[in-house]
Amino acid sequence: MSTASFCTYETAWCPGCGNFVILECLKSALEQLGKEPSEVLVAAGIGQAAKTPQYINTNAFCGLHGRSLPAAVAAKIANESLTVIVNTGDGDSYGEGGNHFVHNIRRNVDIAHFVHDNQIYGLTKGQASPTSGVGMVTGVQTDGNITEPLNPVLLAIACGAGFVARGFTGHKEQLIALMKQAIEYQGYALVDILQPCVSFNKTNTFGWYRERVYDLDESYDAGDKSVALIKAMEFDEKIPLGILYREDKSTYHQKNEVLKQGIPLLDRNTELEVIKKRIASYI
Repeated sequence: MSTASFCTYETAWCPGCGNFVILECLKSALEQLGKEPSEVLVAAGIGQAAKTPQYINTNAFCGLHGRSLPAAVAAKIANESLTVIVNTGDGDSYGEGGNHFVHNIRRNVDIAHFVHDNQIYGLTKGQASPTSGVGMVTGVQTDGNITEPLNPVLLAIACGAGFVARGFTGHKEQLIALMKQAIEYQGYALVDILQPCVSFNKTNTFGWYRERVYDLDESYDAGDKSVALIKAMEFDEKIPLGILYREDKSTYHQKNEVLKQGIPLLDRNTELEVIKKRIASYI
């Protein structure tokens, strides 16, 4: 076990927000894995969920809206020994960051991506997010949301992600287990985490989730992509929780000719004269 505690701090979240549980589960997962705070980087973009790195004592990076993945991937490529976690919201990850979401699945850099999916933009006071349901009435969508919701787990599996899971803040022990498995997975791992937004989403409440979620049992084959795609399409009436799909795949480090030599980029000598000559050749 870790000799250091992952301390958490006072937050600016609304009482009853699912972010509290996710922060608690993240802390527990890291401690149960025996990690040290100095070994972990938590990256985020902008949003209520993206404040998570500010509330736990790890290395932290908070970037632009939707741009947490590029920073997290760069850090992992430069220092493979880091445990890199992206912890941010559905708007940040699937809206502004949608292009990074898709293409970093393709790269398969070894990071864990935890998305606080409350189906609303919480920080900017409650407009529909990419995962909001059709018909949801908000202060912006006053006649109801007319756009189809994005299905992030279906998209991730279809794009080739090797680890795709869904958790729920009402199932804390399961969520901790999913986080641990995602962190230990070699490659890009997505955990889409359903959570209530008590201030702005009056549709997808804690009770709404409770009535619909169910755990995938031991008979479910997470290695069958065809089955996983079908299961990922379940949402409105029944919502499956657990690992939807898992496949061992070569990581970016294992495929890149420079990185697979085993010498981290941060430990490589930089020859300044070579860099100057390269720059001069473009002038």
